[in-house]
Amino acid sequence: MSASEETGPGAAAAYRERPSPLLTGAVVWTTLAKDGSGDTRPVLPDGCMDLLWTEGRLFVAGPDTHAYDPGGASGRYVGVRFYPGTAPAFLGVPADELRDRRVELADLWTAAEARRLVERVDAARDPMVALESLAAERATGAEAPDPLVAHVVRSLAAGRSVAATAAAAGVNARLLHRRSLPAFGYGPKTLGRVLRLQRALALARAGTPYAATAAAAGFADQSHLARDVKELTGLPLTALLGGGFGGD
Repeated sequence: MSASEETGPGAAAAYRERPSPLLTGAVVWTTLAKDGSGDTRPVLPDGCMDLLWTEGRLFVAGPDTHAYDPGGASGRYVGVRFYPGTAPAFLGVPADELRDRRVELADLWTAAEARRLVERVDAARDPMVALESLAAERATGAEAPDPLVAHVVRSLAAGRSVAATAAAAGVNARLLHRRSLPAFGYGPKTLGRVLRLQRALALARAGTPYAATAAAAGFADQSHLARDVKELTGLPLTALLGGGFGGD
């Protein structure tokens, strides 16, 4: 789920986030989705996975390969967004089993444990703090992530190719793909596309013209940028950014 204000299962209104001091690379966020607001925005793929709470419910958003439509979501939502590749160790579930899915926590852990945690966050004065705390407690006992994972994210986020990423890690492309699936939910090629999309959106939102955005983010040209945005989000870039913002 993207760290931008277009994320979260609800409208952009009342969205806020902060880095977590308890979980390396994680972000804690909250949003308020209103019934019938008509302003529900798509959740864009960003390589991350989220643990989410809304009153009476805890669930997991797996890694997305395309934009997710939250539909008629309403109420307050709180989430912990895990840095790419780090959630599987926390959840105890390979990421590729959760790709493009929203799964109840009770389906991943025991029903009794999930119920206890839901009640804990429901009763908390500040659900953001409560959800972050329980995630940090669980993460303390989790296995350390594969050291290759952080290298892959850094390399692809910097715009390097899959081949260069594999060579720098001293592995072949097939092994890199096999080890990427449980960590990210998909292969390094897809992760690279998703991270490139996020680079482009950040530049465009900052007002960079589309042609310059395409070049800086690693696209062949502006047409390539437009095709990738449409394929990954289902929307033209101008519509995704609210019309014209960041355009030429």
